[in-house]
Formats: sequence, C-alpha cells, structure tokens
Amino acid sequence: MSIKVIAFDADDTLWHNESFFQEAENRFKDLLEDYLPQHTVSRELLKTEIENLPWYGYGIKAFMLSMIETAIGITDGQLKSSDIVKIIGFGKELLAKPVVMLEGVEEVLSTLESKYRLVLATKGDLLDQERKLNKSLLAKYFHHIEIMSEKKEADFSKLIRHLDVPPENFAMIGNSLRSDVMPVLSLGGHAFHIPYHVTWDLEKVDHKIDHVNFRQLEKITDLLQHL
Repeated sequence: MSIKVIAFDADDTLWHNESFFQEAENRFKDLLEDYLPQHTVSRELLKTEIENLPWYGYGIKAFMLSMIETAIGITDGQLKSSDIVKIIGFGKELLAKPVVMLEGVEEVLSTLESKYRLVLATKGDLLDQERKLNKSLLAKYFHHIEIMSEKKEADFSKLIRHLDVPPENFAMIGNSLRSDVMPVLSLGGHAFHIPYHVTWDLEKVDHKIDHVNFRQLEKITDLLQHL
C-alpha cells in the first residue's frame, strides 16, 4: 500500500463516546415511560434526530434539542418544565464526561507518527470535540486537525485536496462504515474499520464491504500489522 497520510476518526475510535449517549438515552426513555414503551421512544427520538441533522448537525447539543422536541411531541405539549430541566441536565452531564481512551490508542499514534502524516478527521460539535481533544492530550500526534460538519464523499474530497495528497495515498481509520469507510473508498482511498461495541442506528450499514482497499480490524493495535 502506498499510504502516506492516515486520518483517524475520534469518537469511538480514539475514545469512548456512543456508550455515554446510550446511557443518557436510557434515562430519557425512563423519563417518558408513562407515555410510550421505551422502544417507541427510541424510534421517535431517532426520527427527530434525522430530521434535525440539517439544522443542528451532530453532537451533544443537537442530541439535547432533539430529546426536548421528541418529549414535547410524545407528551402532546404537556411536558413539564421540570422535565425539560432534567433533559438539559442529561446533556450537560454528557458535556462534562471525562475523556476515556480506548486501549492501545497512544501506542499506535506514537508508533505511526514518525512514518506517516497523521490527521484527526472527526465530525460533531466544534466546542465539544475541541474539549475532548484537549483533555485527551493527543493533539501532539497530529499534523492537521479537521472537525467536520459531515463525513460524506464531498467532505473527504475537500479534506484530501487541502492535505495535497492523492486519494490513493490517503487512509481513513474509524468505527463507522457509513461515515469513515464508504466515502473514502469511493474516492479511491484506503479505509480501516475498527468496530465499537455500540453503534448509533444512523451509522449502521446492512451490507458487507467488498473492496480491495478495505481492511476489517478487531482493535486499533491491529493497524500495526498492516502499516
């Protein structure tokens, strides 16, 4: 492989993230259990999140606003102000979560930084991603940091042009087939998928990836066997 630049996703690739969202969603479902079954609350919340993506994008603040909107709809506008305060509290608790690194991350970054140009390419809320990056102390390993509003083919194309590297010399490492793998493969780059034990429904893909530039790994340290 002619890889020269390696981009890493952040959430659930370098540090834990989705499991915290799941905990908050479970508390949200408990809050509304007198109105609807929990699986129905989850379905309604996901529907609202998808509808709100063009307006709010990704991240904790968008999640919090979607929870409030969903709760108002489920309660037919009868949601108590005290419950709105609780939902805002769920979001603030997420924002205050510690950054918990995944095992082997710093070993991999410290090994690869002298051989490749490393990039952080993650999507989400700017302030929250900067907070987590600062707390992680990993910024020193990256030549470039890109916090993206979306991770589609056009977004990666723009990033690759900015990095001044041909797609065939670019590799993306991430936990999402939809956001980290498929767009980069479409551009002619390389992609390594490292699944996280919890996946947001919006990021799930129901088919296998069969591509010469694709590698499926179990954990991030497996990268060192390929690079």
